[in-house]
Amino acid sequence: MRRSLVLTDETARHWFRMSLPPHVKRDLIPIPAESLWRLTMEDVRGVASTYVAVTLAVLAFII
Repeated sequence: MRRSLVLTDETARHWFRMSLPPHVKRDLIPIPAESLWRLTMEDVRGVASTYVAVTLAVLAFII
């Protein structure tokens, strides 16, 4: 008979999280789904800087 090294936790609701030992799951922070889809100023700054960098790189190769 093959046995798991760790006991499963049915409240984890995902096969990988169920296989994690309790001391690892203690540090996991639940992130609400609403906060994952918010557009922050850091996101806007990242998109703008990427746009400018790509535009300058394309212009440098053309000229």
